[in-house]
Amino acid sequence: QVRGLCGTFNGDQRDEFTTPEGDVELGVATFANAFRAAGACPALGPSIPNPCHGFPGSWERAEAACAVLVGPVFQ
Repeated sequence: QVRGLCGTFNGDQRDEFTTPEGDVELGVATFANAFRAAGACPALGPSIPNPCHGFPGSWERAEAACAVLVGPVFQ
């Protein structure tokens, strides 16, 4: 009975990308665009953009934060 961007949660991965119209999409971008409110944001292209490209310095901050997980504190 669950539907939407979180999938169907029925154990069948073949129907996880079910759109509001009931179609099953094969690609992530096409699936996500099916839930997009018209005009609210640009449609996704065929590939998902890297979120770090839109925020300069994000990659370095993320690497520094994640470095704690592989550092001596968690060994």
